[in-house]
Amino acid sequence: MKKQAGFTLVEIAIVMVIIGLLLGGVLKGQQIITNAKIKNIENDFTGITGAIYSYQDRYRALPGDDSRADKRFIPEAGVTISKGNGKNGIEGAFDTESDTDESRIFWLHLRAAGLVTGEPSSFDQPINAFN
Repeated sequence: MKKQAGFTLVEIAIVMVIIGLLLGGVLKGQQIITNAKIKNIENDFTGITGAIYSYQDRYRALPGDDSRADKRFIPEAGVTISKGNGKNGIEGAFDTESDTDESRIFWLHLRAAGLVTGEPSSFDQPINAFN
């Protein structure tokens, strides 16, 4: 009798199970990474909200709208701390390029107060949603 070379059905089944387990593990790993990224963004938004409330509690003004910000914070050399108009609202366009619009100095006030990380003198915040 001639012996045939090849794989048995049991061997093929075992290989298929191993491939399935590997694929399942990779897909689950990707899901865990995606969920971690989403949670990180959620925590960032929560932190920003907390920073806004802390600023309001401490200075009785909205960041960006604070009419006394130029007197509250000691600017670094060559830096001007712009102030808002104090009308209880943050005015300005989301894509403004003016360093005096309240929507732009919002981050400057939060940074100068030490409530968010970053250089208080930096105007490197994005000027549109795609930056």
